[in-house]
Amino acid sequence: MDERDREKIYSRRVRAGKRTYFFDVKSTRTNDYYLTITESRRHPQGEGFVYEKHKMFLYKEDFDKFVEALQETVEHVKTELMPDVDFAQFTQRERDEQDDFASELKWE
Repeated sequence: MDERDREKIYSRRVRAGKRTYFFDVKSTRTNDYYLTITESRRHPQGEGFVYEKHKMFLYKEDFDKFVEALQETVEHVKTELMPDVDFAQFTQRERDEQDDFASELKWE
């Protein structure tokens, strides 16, 4: 197995409007694992687009602390700062957008 095959183990993409987030599990030469979180933003340039990327590395010893802090922070925003917002609407909107895209596909 060459180095490129060994490096990326798992990948998950989350589309969010003009942004896309990539969660990639990668391995080191010593078969240890870490997570990269990449934000990619699309910007128009000329007749096409350019992508601005920001990457963050998260190591196994910090996984639990990171997830806990993220959950606590999101919960604080939802309950303390924006208690009147129905966050479920965003999930439903995303499903509707995916359904709209799927209905545009035509088989001939």
